[in-house]
Amino acid sequence: MHIHELRQRLQDAGAGPLHEHRILRMWSHARPQDSGRRRPHTFFPSSLLAAMPRIEAELAGLARIDAVHPGADGSERLLVALADGQTVESVLLPRGGLCVSSQVGCAVGCQFCMTGRDGLLRQVGSAEIVAQVVLARQRRAVTKVVFMGMGEPAHNLDNVMEAIELLGTAGNIGHKNLVFSTVGDPRAFERLQRSTVKPALALSLHTTDAALRRTLLPRAPHMSPAELVAASEGYARASGYPVQYQWTLLEGVNDSDEEIEGIVALLGGKYGVLNMIPFNTVDGVAFRRPQRERCEQIARTLRQRGILTKLRYSAGQDVDGGCGQLRARAIEARVVLHRAT
Repeated sequence: MHIHELRQRLQDAGAGPLHEHRILRMWSHARPQDSGRRRPHTFFPSSLLAAMPRIEAELAGLARIDAVHPGADGSERLLVALADGQTVESVLLPRGGLCVSSQVGCAVGCQFCMTGRDGLLRQVGSAEIVAQVVLARQRRAVTKVVFMGMGEPAHNLDNVMEAIELLGTAGNIGHKNLVFSTVGDPRAFERLQRSTVKPALALSLHTTDAALRRTLLPRAPHMSPAELVAASEGYARASGYPVQYQWTLLEGVNDSDEEIEGIVALLGGKYGVLNMIPFNTVDGVAFRRPQRERCEQIARTLRQRGILTKLRYSAGQDVDGGCGQLRARAIEARVVLHRAT
């Protein structure tokens, strides 16, 4: 289901703008529709009251939690089952954050990521994206939503932006606490500029070498690192939120002194922060993370050279925190069970 379809159903049932906003607000906050000081039966039209059981059942059926894997750091990796049996992953992060998925699979094919191994299976609808937030809010408070889970948000732009619009209004999440993560796409940069709800931007950069980037991200749009940074900088200045440049540290690949010099040349004076994330081990992937001392040395050197750098270790590493791993394990388990029976 898409949010615009949900809005149309509400309108067809007699909902006015205030009724619609209340229903979407209660749903996106994971609160019962009959909660609050003003109960629906006191101001909803009779046609809408009659339709509410069916609408609530449809919303509840969008997604459910199939498995929960708590991490020692306070995170929880959730395997979320959608109505058609497909699964995606969401991660509850410490301090009120939530990472959501925008696609089942991914077409970009990043060499260090499990999600894209089987390619893109289908898009996640805008209501299914919000449903991931609803499920998370049933477990704990969520004040920040990052689109860094399975999938490339720029490849599902209409649904992602529709979900962002709802979360930034009825969902009551601050616009800077909605983070649109992308490998970079001209359509995304243009659409973000026009959006009423302007999220913060996270750009998956990973290297300053254009040829290496095409190898690591084989099906990303062919924008050079310099072009990507220029487009990101333009949006950052317009929105007032610094760009979050994402850099997965891969031993012997993008952790060299030459890359450090490239980062200084590319990001010096830019309105952004560099998040360096040591590679999170993935079964069947040959990449390795650099030694902790090397990671810390790189971050320290960049800071000394004037680049705001944060060294971040992915939440949930003790529960196979790399995107797509829970889903892959669940599929493998079902195959084994099927063979056994």
